[in-house]
Amino acid sequence: MAMCILVFLTLLILPSSHSSSDELYIDKSAKIPQSDLDLLEFPLNLEYFEAEFFLYGALGYGLDKAAPKLTGGGPTPLGAKKANLDPFTRDVVLQFAFQEVGHLRAIKNTVKGFPRPLLNLSSETFAKTLDKAFGKPLNPPFDPYSSSLNYLIASYLIPYVGLTGYVGANEKLENPVSRRLVAGLLGVESGQDAVIRALLYEKATQKVPPYGITVAEFTNKISSLRNELGHTGLKDEGLIVPKSDGAEGKIAGNVLAGDQDSVAYARTPEEILRIVYGSGDEGVPGGFYPKGGDGLIARSHLKSA
Repeated sequence: MAMCILVFLTLLILPSSHSSSDELYIDKSAKIPQSDLDLLEFPLNLEYFEAEFFLYGALGYGLDKAAPKLTGGGPTPLGAKKANLDPFTRDVVLQFAFQEVGHLRAIKNTVKGFPRPLLNLSSETFAKTLDKAFGKPLNPPFDPYSSSLNYLIASYLIPYVGLTGYVGANEKLENPVSRRLVAGLLGVESGQDAVIRALLYEKATQKVPPYGITVAEFTNKISSLRNELGHTGLKDEGLIVPKSDGAEGKIAGNVLAGDQDSVAYARTPEEILRIVYGSGDEGVPGGFYPKGGDGLIARSHLKSA
């Protein structure tokens, strides 16, 4: 039953064709205010991250080969490599990868954008993040590329942060073209997150070798870390929560995260930077972004840091 639901979710977020009628048309003559342009540009930081991580994980190479024009000449990611994935997981990840290529193109068709920032997607960076989540070093260090399960746990780190950013941006956008783009991006990012969570939820009580820690506990620790780094309270939930915190206070299973009304949480660009830098400070880069993010919003915090 769980697999049937997963397949349905996967099909739901994937277009059946790529004909010109399916593409997002942007009216370039529409006057988009600068505040909108800044908010539309900022997500490129995360879309580059996702595209590279998924491309490398499935294919062993990234945008430099898959879509070089979209990189803007930015530096090649550090430490990314092909993951040891089973055929089904690789197929799903590859679909995500090409979707992210489309996201980059859609945003850059609307705003000028910026070159790919320096990304550190090495096993060591993921290991440090998981060590911070658990409050102690995992032994051996966590390697996202070593297995399908580890890769899915690492993937739990990514689309959800992006979708909360899109939710947060949507209410601030003034132009309908901007809102249409963000709604379209949010729809697919939410679908990716749902597929990842569904795959992990099916294994929620399974222990991740060799740690003897369940999948659910991994997700709960990652979500708690993101809440801590974001400094704005509860906006993240793992796969199993206290029953009182589940949907309508009636269930502990938490395959989708949401507030008391099961509405998606929202984050600001500043909260997102605190999380992806791993520093808890939007002005202090590190983690997956050694030199920080790019775009007016990210750069403005680096200049004031």
